[in-house]
Amino acid sequence: MAESWAPGTFLGSLTPSVTGELLGLCARRRYPTGRVILREGSAGSHVVVLESGFVKVTTAVEGRATLLGIRLPGELLGEIGALTGSPRNATVTACGTTCVGVLARAVFEHFLRRHPEVSNLVMATIARQLTWANRRRSDFVAFPAEVRLARLLTEIAQACGRRRPDDTIEIVVPLSQPELAAMIAIARATVQKALHELRSRGLISTAYRRIVILDPEGLAELAS
Repeated sequence: MAESWAPGTFLGSLTPSVTGELLGLCARRRYPTGRVILREGSAGSHVVVLESGFVKVTTAVEGRATLLGIRLPGELLGEIGALTGSPRNATVTACGTTCVGVLARAVFEHFLRRHPEVSNLVMATIARQLTWANRRRSDFVAFPAEVRLARLLTEIAQACGRRRPDDTIEIVVPLSQPELAAMIAIARATVQKALHELRSRGLISTAYRRIVILDPEGLAELAS
């Protein structure tokens, strides 16, 4: 079962036996595209294991949804709210049909007590997400918009990109220009210019909420 999960994800970091035990404790739920799985501000009483599909994580800033990130199969969702009892700090929405496993807080805590190494992994997962957010903030200061966008698209492609026969990479999660702008803290007009710059260099092609990386090596070189 471990081969189903990308390396570095929560489930991908567990042994097959521990993964099987954890998933055996889950109640299964299926969400259609656009359905909210966790809602910001609601009570955090359970954790969610993303088994298939992708989700967007957003937060409300001045009344508008701001994209914080994308999570892929094998990731853990809602762990902070479940373990602390605090309200959810973000909204999680299904991108396409999404299947998840749901564990009540008490069940998850009991599982962690039986497997202290998993507790350490949960803490590492939270730290990795914070590191990702901090890296975004560093990018805001250090790089121009087209480089920030190249770095973001490179990371998203690694997480949820599908390599095609011609070696281009299609990002399988639909992303709007406002969402891209929010993730790298630039205005929508600026992200339009950055996208135009990457297109003019032959690095990407775009359509409505769709991005294909035409030159993955070139994009990575710009990002670095």
